[in-house]
Amino acid sequence: MRKRNSRAIGILTMTVLVLALSACQKPEGPAQRAGKAIDNAAANAGQQIENAGDNIKNAAKRGSN
Repeated sequence: MRKRNSRAIGILTMTVLVLALSACQKPEGPAQRAGKAIDNAAANAGQQIENAGDNIKNAAKRGSN
């Protein structure tokens, strides 16, 4: 019984800490928003390059047949 109570208290404590820390998060600033935009642009560019490579590979397969 005592083990169950200490476990419940531990879970409750962790839940309270997580909620308290998430409530203290500052809103994004302009630099953070710009960084996310750069990250998204780089990811999109990488995807487009990968798609272009696939298109070239497919065109080469069609041309060799």
